[in-house]
Amino acid sequence: QVQLVESGGGLVQPGGSLRLSCAASGSIFNINAMGWYRQALGKQREPVAVITNGGSTNYADSVKGRFTISRDNAKNTVYLQMNSLKPEDTAVYYCNYATTWGNYWGQGTQVTVSS
Repeated sequence: QVQLVESGGGLVQPGGSLRLSCAASGSIFNINAMGWYRQALGKQREPVAVITNGGSTNYADSVKGRFTISRDNAKNTVYLQMNSLKPEDTAVYYCNYATTWGNYWGQGTQVTVSS
C-alpha cells in the first residue's frame, strides 16, 4: 500500500525558512499533479501550492513570492521551500498526489511560526 511520508516541519521564528519534503513509500503511477495543502487550527484545509507533470505551478496568493514548490519525478518526491515565514503560516501541512486512480494524502507535518 502506498503511503506518503512528509518531513521537514518544525518551529521557526518569523522571517525564517523551512523545507518540506514528501516521498512515496511504494510504487505509484500516473501522477498528474503533486501539491501541498495546509490546515490551521479551527480552519478548513486549503491549497498552498501545486505542480503538474509538465512543471506548471500554482500558488495561493498568500504565499506567492515566498514559497516554491518543486518535484523530483525520478524519486516521486515533492518539496516545498518556505521562506519569509509568518505567524499566519502556522498550520499542519499535507502533501497530496493526484493520480488517475485517485488522491493520496500524507499524514501531515506541523509548521509553527512563532517568536
